[in-house]
Amino acid sequence: MSRNWAPAFAGVDTIAKKSRRIAPCPHNPLRRPHMNVLNIKQSILGQPWRWRMLETDARDPGFAPDDLVTQLLLARGCPRDALEAHKAPSIRAFMPDPSIFRDMDRAADRLADAVQASEQVAVFGDYDVDGATSAALMILLLRDLGLEARPYIPDRLMEGYGPSGAALVRLKDEGASLIVTVDCGAQAFEALEMARVAGVDVVVVDHHKCAAALPHAHALVNPNRLDEVEGAAHGHLAAVGVAFLLGAALIRTLRARGYFTARAEPKLLDLLDLVALGTVADVAALKGLNRAFVAQGLKVMAQRRNIGLNALITASRLTRAPTSTDLGFALGPRINAGGRVGKSDLGVRLLTTRDPAEAERIAVELDRLNEERRAIEGIVQEAAEIIAATKSNHAVIVVAGRGWHPGVIGIVAGRLKEKFGRPALVIALDEMGVGKGSGRSIPGVDLGAAVLAAKEHGLLVAGGGHAMAAGLTIAEDRIEAFGDFLAERLDATVARAMGDRALLLDAVLTASGVNPTLVAAMEAGGPYGMGWPQPRVVAGPVRVIKADIVGNGHVRAIVSGDGGGTLKTVAFRQADTALGQALLGAPPHRKLWLAGRAKIDDWGARPAAELHLDDAAWAD
Repeated sequence: MSRNWAPAFAGVDTIAKKSRRIAPCPHNPLRRPHMNVLNIKQSILGQPWRWRMLETDARDPGFAPDDLVTQLLLARGCPRDALEAHKAPSIRAFMPDPSIFRDMDRAADRLADAVQASEQVAVFGDYDVDGATSAALMILLLRDLGLEARPYIPDRLMEGYGPSGAALVRLKDEGASLIVTVDCGAQAFEALEMARVAGVDVVVVDHHKCAAALPHAHALVNPNRLDEVEGAAHGHLAAVGVAFLLGAALIRTLRARGYFTARAEPKLLDLLDLVALGTVADVAALKGLNRAFVAQGLKVMAQRRNIGLNALITASRLTRAPTSTDLGFALGPRINAGGRVGKSDLGVRLLTTRDPAEAERIAVELDRLNEERRAIEGIVQEAAEIIAATKSNHAVIVVAGRGWHPGVIGIVAGRLKEKFGRPALVIALDEMGVGKGSGRSIPGVDLGAAVLAAKEHGLLVAGGGHAMAAGLTIAEDRIEAFGDFLAERLDATVARAMGDRALLLDAVLTASGVNPTLVAAMEAGGPYGMGWPQPRVVAGPVRVIKADIVGNGHVRAIVSGDGGGTLKTVAFRQADTALGQALLGAPPHRKLWLAGRAKIDDWGARPAAELHLDDAAWAD
């Protein structure tokens, strides 16, 4: 297999000497922080190209220019003394003592009591992927401990987000003496007070932003509690990660009580496939413990032990072991699809079923619902037209519309964020003038904290979230004031984040250097995701041989480099952008540098590499 890629960092000649098949690109400069790549200060999409920040260069005696994975890790902020742990992230290396979190031991003790007394337990989860995986993890663990817990996932359209007092009291009246809320509850003051009065214990397992005051609960485990000390270092965990830590604390508590003298101890690590799925789908930062969760969870998922996940992988038409990208773009959206259209419990039912036939039925249904969801995404265009017509100069996009399906507004917010490069909040108004909103942010802008602050200022009926995503309920007549509040609070922060906008790159390659060997080498620095970005490379200079529009506005181009050979590239949803138009109209005599992420295309008889484009620049 050809290995003619040449990473563009200091000492590239050292690599070349080690293999005559490596063809160093003559344009590779010595990498310096903030230095423009190929002197490109304004690309076709109007941004500079820069190297990712490195804390070192060739003058550092510890610099290892021939170690691509080391450079990828350093460029993503990994301390040099933690390189080995990050190259093979393990649970043992990153797992904290669960007892460092406030209320963790109290929560574990209450759950242990319920297990030993065979109490009726209900697990109340959110309707998204993090909620479904968190609920499934708790249900499967309790099942292995001899307790069959009842799942409860609220209807997104009828009940809204989070626990309601009526639902908690109803669960108590139906026999539950303990309710565990997962991925919700940190802001459920009224609901938890109603549960307390009704006499049912509630353990809250959450990760969303907390206010200074906390709702009443038997225990509230959340690394983002404002009174957290050691646990605050793990504020980037998704709720399913917090649930895993509670599971570890529960097993430890039961072990100390002698519960496993006569029965086998559950293998908590076997549930890491759920933790990986929930972590990636909830856009949690893949640093620290989350990297270990995802790296090890993908290994568990490859064994396809979970009956429901196995069926979902099949329904997603994946013929290989899932990757981190698949969790976010193939499996996660299908779990979410049920909640978007009023079938909120399908995800947790799929992930906890013992019946392969039922798993297949649910997976096929979720796949169908996911396809239907795509048909609703014309809202993106309508929302973009509203934004263009209002000409708002606020740094945070706030757009509202009637008739929009509340189940897809999160997708719309993500698309608008990508299109305009700034945080976006999309609000679906009902006939009563009540809006359900969902927001997505950009790195460096904490949208969840801003939404929580707006709620505390009386602008929202409900709201919360984390740095990169938020949800809210708002009266129609408060939307303008809410937009002004966000502008005052976040305009400067967004301006700083956008002022630092640049396409960050890891290597410059010849076109033929984008090959399966390169992809495999770069994957060794994963798993990649939020906070640990997929490597981005530049290939070129190239000429466009053929370009056309495929699918939903994607531009597919076949390009050729100076050294011969061709490379397939895809620019997703770029047909009407400057990038798409440049590819479609590139004259045969002009050359381009192409920037994007190298991927494996495994649809053919043998795997080949392709480049998923983020940008391009003229080479002459």
